[in-house]
Amino acid sequence: MDSGMRATCTVPDHFLPRKLSKQNLDRFIPNRSAKDFDFANYALTQGSKRNLDEVTSASRKAYMTQLAVVMNQNRTRILAFRNKPKSLLSTNHSDSPHQNPKPVKPRRYIPQNSERVLDAPGLRDDFSLNLLDWGSANVLAIALGDTVYLWDASSGSTSELVTIDEDKGPVTSINWTQDGLDLAVGLDNSEVQLWDCVSNRQVRTLRGGHESRVGSLAWNNHILTTGGMDGKIVNNDVRIRSSIVETYLGHTEEVCGLKWSESGNKLASGGNDNVVHIWDRSLASSKQTRQWLHRFEEHTAAVRALAWCPFQASLLATGGGVGDGKIKFWNTHTGACLNSVETGSQVCSLLWSQSERELLSSHGFTQNQLTLWKFPSMSKMAELNGHTSRVLFMAQSPNGCTVASAAGDENLRLWNVFGEPPKTTKKAASKKYPELFSHVNSLR
Repeated sequence: MDSGMRATCTVPDHFLPRKLSKQNLDRFIPNRSAKDFDFANYALTQGSKRNLDEVTSASRKAYMTQLAVVMNQNRTRILAFRNKPKSLLSTNHSDSPHQNPKPVKPRRYIPQNSERVLDAPGLRDDFSLNLLDWGSANVLAIALGDTVYLWDASSGSTSELVTIDEDKGPVTSINWTQDGLDLAVGLDNSEVQLWDCVSNRQVRTLRGGHESRVGSLAWNNHILTTGGMDGKIVNNDVRIRSSIVETYLGHTEEVCGLKWSESGNKLASGGNDNVVHIWDRSLASSKQTRQWLHRFEEHTAAVRALAWCPFQASLLATGGGVGDGKIKFWNTHTGACLNSVETGSQVCSLLWSQSERELLSSHGFTQNQLTLWKFPSMSKMAELNGHTSRVLFMAQSPNGCTVASAAGDENLRLWNVFGEPPKTTKKAASKKYPELFSHVNSLR
């Protein structure tokens, strides 16, 4: 080697340490949470000391053998990435998912056919009218042309309440008082008649509230609310001589739906102007004309179907007519739309179940069906077919089980939609409702 040249020693790169610690990928850092320290302790302190041959007792030897099997089940290493082992020699099976299973509520049978079909000749096929109502005294009222008929579901008897003069009729709306003893009858000439159905006599006529027909009615104790084709909503106190106490202005077309909440504080109104209003009667006002609390304009067709929820006081369901076909749910405290469900056809009326979280809707074109929905999922539970024209009217029996539907096909059908009465009242109910309309085959 040339003395002028300095000797050098080259070290391969793979023998040099890496400068960055994050590049040292060959280090083994055990995960302490994955270690089985109980087994490690046993293997280090007891496993090597214990000799099964030294155990003289047969039962003790069997126990130690089973213990060794459990402690060493399929294991070859102390540090192993495995799932947590089963409990040692566990005889407690109280946590088993197969023990004490939760009872499954049997699925309720919903008859697909109506229980009875009755003729209803002369029933007007008009979306804006309200011609059917079932009172708390178990009497069903229906208006056919100029005549109002009463059907006593307890006895099966039918009677004629009144036939309106041609210059005043036809009948455009009917509604029972809460006690089911008096009936309000709205007329095409803007008048409203009050009838005592126990004595079958007219007790009063209300005039001056509207300039055209009265298509919707709703009782709230002694207050009778009327909705007219003139877009007005009038509150009448039937105890006083000058009955008109309040007027609600907001609709620009006919008011075709009215429903008071269970508390009697809020009124829902629907109109042919596609608008729903919420009116709060508890708000103090010095003016006779009130302003609405909420105004809902999301429907794209007339709104006649209104139903207050029986188990959630602030919840209102509404249904839109042809061109809309949606059921919407509203929080009447905040005014928020909670859900909107596409039904595919005109929604004519809505009824809530009194015992289950279910909603029944009646429809027009194309199937003219009744649809039972599970709330709040709004999954279809059943579709009831039989009517050949749009099902404009529905009314619910006092026990909440039977629904009467009337359609433009001039048929009245009875459906057992909502099951049996509650057990606490089943015995009494069976006496009160022996067989609905058992002696009635036709209204005329």
